[in-house]
Order: sequence, then C-alpha cells, then structure tokens
Amino acid sequence: MLNKLWLGFFLAAAAAASYRWLVIGDAEVFRQIVVSLFDMARVSVEVMVLLFGTLTLWLGFLRIAESAGLVEKLATLLGPLFARLMPEVPRGHPAIGLITLNFAANGLGLDNAATPIGLRAMRELQTLNPKPDTATNAQILFLVLNASSLTLLPVTLFMFRAQQGAADPTLVFLPILLATSASTIAGLLAVALCQRLKLYDPVSLAWLGGAALLLGGFMALLASMSAAAIASLSSLLGNLMLFGVLLAFLIVGACKRVPVYETFIAGAKEGFDVAKSLLPYLVAMLCAVGVLRASGALDIVLDGIRWLAHAAGWDTRFVDALPTALVKPFSGSAARAMMLETMTHFGVDSFPALLAAVMQGSTETTFYVLAVYFGSVGILRARHAVGCALIADLAGVLASIAVCYWFFG
Repeated sequence: MLNKLWLGFFLAAAAAASYRWLVIGDAEVFRQIVVSLFDMARVSVEVMVLLFGTLTLWLGFLRIAESAGLVEKLATLLGPLFARLMPEVPRGHPAIGLITLNFAANGLGLDNAATPIGLRAMRELQTLNPKPDTATNAQILFLVLNASSLTLLPVTLFMFRAQQGAADPTLVFLPILLATSASTIAGLLAVALCQRLKLYDPVSLAWLGGAALLLGGFMALLASMSAAAIASLSSLLGNLMLFGVLLAFLIVGACKRVPVYETFIAGAKEGFDVAKSLLPYLVAMLCAVGVLRASGALDIVLDGIRWLAHAAGWDTRFVDALPTALVKPFSGSAARAMMLETMTHFGVDSFPALLAAVMQGSTETTFYVLAVYFGSVGILRARHAVGCALIADLAGVLASIAVCYWFFG
C-alpha cells in the first residue's frame, strides 16, 4: 500500500505540473517542485532534531513509570477492553498501559507527550509482531485512532484564534469536539469492519458506552461555562496534567525504591536510538508531500470541488476552507498555515475561517503519523491502515462542514 501511495504522489505531481506547463504556460512549476523537494528534506532533518529532545525526555520518564509498575497496573485495569479490541495482545502487556497514556495525552492536546508515548507503545506492539515489516491488527488500530486525533481541549487552536483577534477564541470548541468524535468513531468502525472486531460485545459496549457518557458530560459542563473560563480551564488542565503525570512517575518510583536518575538515563538513551532511525521515513514521506503540493495538484482538486458544488446549487462557502482539510493529512504545519491564511483573508470569525479551525482540530496529519509511528519500528507494509485512517479523515472533514453549517449557518 505504501509503495503504491508514495509512487502515486509523484505521478499525480507530474501530471499536475505537466498541465500547468503545457496548458497554462507556467514553466516555473518544475523549479518550484525541485525547490520543495530539497526544502522538505531539510524540514525532515529539523523535525528529527526536535524529536530527539522530546523523545529522550519522555522515554526517560516512561522507563521510570514502567520500573515502578504503573504501566503494568494500567494495562491490567484495561485488559478486558483491549482483549476485545486487540485480541492478539496478551492481557497485562505493557503496550496496553502505554496506549492508554497516549490516548489521554492526545485527548488533552498534549502533543509533545503523546508522540513519545505512542512511539514507545508501537515498539512494545512490535515485540508481538511475527512479520516485522508488516503491520499487525493491533498496530493498525492504534495508528488509526491516533490519526483520528480525539482532542478534548484544543488549546493551540484557541491561541491562534486569540492571536488573530477573535472576539470569542473558544467559539469553535463544541464544533471541534463533535467533529473529532465523528472522526474517531469512523476510524474505529472502519478498523472493526476490516478486522471483524466484536464491538457489540457486552464488555466493549460497557467501556465504550461509559466513555461516551463521560464525553457527553464533559461537553455539557463546558457548554455551561463562559469562553474565558473554558480557555482558563484548558490551559490549567493541560499543564497540570502534564506536570502531575511526571511528578507521579517520580514519587511512585521513589516509593518503589527505583533509582530514578539511573532509570531515566537508561530510557533516555532509548529515545535517542528511536529518533535517529526515523529520518529515512520522514524524508521519503515529507518530500513526496512537498512535491504534490508544489505541483498544484491540490489546487486542481479544489477548483474541481468548487465547480461541482456550484453546479449542484450548493452553498460554496465551505470550499474556501478546504485547503486546510486537503493538506492536513500530509502536513500539520502546512494545514496550520492554510488555516491562518484563511483567517487573515476572510476574517477570523468568518464562516470559512471558523470551518478551517474546526477542520484543523478534527483530524491529525495522517501521513506524518504513518511515517513516524511505522517508521520507528521499520514497518513497510501498512495493510489497511492508510485506507481506514483516510476514512477517519473524510468523516472528520464532512462532520466539520455539517457542524459548522449547524452552529454558524
């Protein structure tokens, strides 16, 4: 799948560039493609350098948590649920506790913590993989749920809207929560269908139904709060959670007589090893994405969607926000730039800008996640991971459009 997808990016870029050259007369397109190719190679190295520090820090603390038995206890608690969702993972396996920590960090918008924890979880799942170059069912489910990016507190988006002068920076909170929930549910159902998971099992229904009730209660609580209170809670909860988790690791480790400093250093060394192995995968994926974007292929798709919407007699305001959605699976920074450009051009509280913000918060950078998570363990055959992740992306985009027309007309 990845072989065909990667080749397809370059072929689509070649077709779009040829159209711009032969039909439009834009001979500069090939120079732009080459420049983008080398720019993305440089960006890949910059991303890897940033990952060095983050991975080293978090994998050091995670080693303390493992030595103190915290991850094992979390895995035991969630064993009944994961026995249904990931039947090939033994009950009490360390991967289950790490997966839970990763989901919690993602939910609170703690990206700098979620990625290192997720990579550690992926490496634990890899220890159960009979074919090291091929993704297992458990690894696919884990990646798709990461790509769907269920985020309860999108603090970064509130910050961007505030910087752009929004009267109510948290206005998009509930729309984002609904859209990202739709994305996660679609991703879970797509994987369940491919892997024939029994989500209707009483244990699965109890856990997932309980999570849905908690999410609904959380939404109801925040809906009753003022914008300023939500922003304050977002910042406090995120930072308090982050520091509190690290402090808990250290205190429990010390009580268990774990040599916390030496254990941290041992885990940090592992983070360094993981980070340096990612570069080839990042270069391959980000360069392909850069070529696709520079060729104008995304612009051609956007113009086609606008034409179809107009021909069908639909409101076309949503098309102005689609650049964010189209590049989000490929590049988080590019999607963020598209969102900010939409805010600047149309106004931060305009319909296209609100929709762009909701789209930005509804899904994750699928192909970046794919390159980093599978690249960290050397997986080359993704099986149905890409298809299921893109289904989650599509669900998030469609839900964003529907919710924004519902909330903002």
